[in-house]
Amino acid sequence: MTEQQNAEMIRKVENVIDQIRPYLQADGGNIRFVELTDDNVVNVELLGACGSCPMSTMTLKAGVEQAMKKAIPEVKSVEAINMNVY
Repeated sequence: MTEQQNAEMIRKVENVIDQIRPYLQADGGNIRFVELTDDNVVNVELLGACGSCPMSTMTLKAGVEQAMKKAIPEVKSVEAINMNVY
C-alpha cells in the first residue's frame, strides 16, 4: 500500500469512528483511533465507560468492527489496545 493509499484508508477509518462515537458517548464511553497496521488491523482505545464495561468486547466486535468492515472491506479486524479480559 502506498503512503497515499494508507493516508486515505486512515481517513476512512477515522470517519467511521466519528460516526460511531456519538453512540458510545451516549453510554458514557468513547473511542480513539490509535493506528492502522500493515495487515489492515485497526487498533483503537476504548475510553470512559467503554474501557471498563464487561460488554465492551461485544460492542467492539458486533458494533465497531462490523461497521468498519461494512464501510471499508479491506479492514481485517478492529482491536482494542486496552481491552480488559473478563
